[in-house]
Amino acid sequence: MNGDSKVTVPMIFGTKLTPSLDKPATNITLYIQMIDSLLYLTSSCPDIMFAIFYCARFQANPREPHMMALKNIFQYLRKTSSLGLWYPSNPGFFVNAYSDADLGGCGLDYKSTSGGCQFLDGKWVSWQSK
Repeated sequence: MNGDSKVTVPMIFGTKLTPSLDKPATNITLYIQMIDSLLYLTSSCPDIMFAIFYCARFQANPREPHMMALKNIFQYLRKTSSLGLWYPSNPGFFVNAYSDADLGGCGLDYKSTSGGCQFLDGKWVSWQSK
């Protein structure tokens, strides 16, 4: 990357997507295909997971702001294509596991969320979210 290119996170901290019913609708088929493509990448690019799941909430009725958020994720991936996760092989290992829950914390529908992640020798190997 050259010095003038700016790499930002997939979604700016504090970004709030809403149903945006006053905005123009977008192609629902294209939107779902984009979500599916991005979901495939979450195993190798875990940093995009939250942004994708956040955008996936609007699959039933996607609007322009939702499509722009997806396009920002693709732009982020293009700019960070040289980054990745490396897991060296070791004969011995140490496992750490963490979990968290937010009861009724979603401001959109007040549903509860929970999740967790597991580390092998300090390297992230697994996650779950519900």
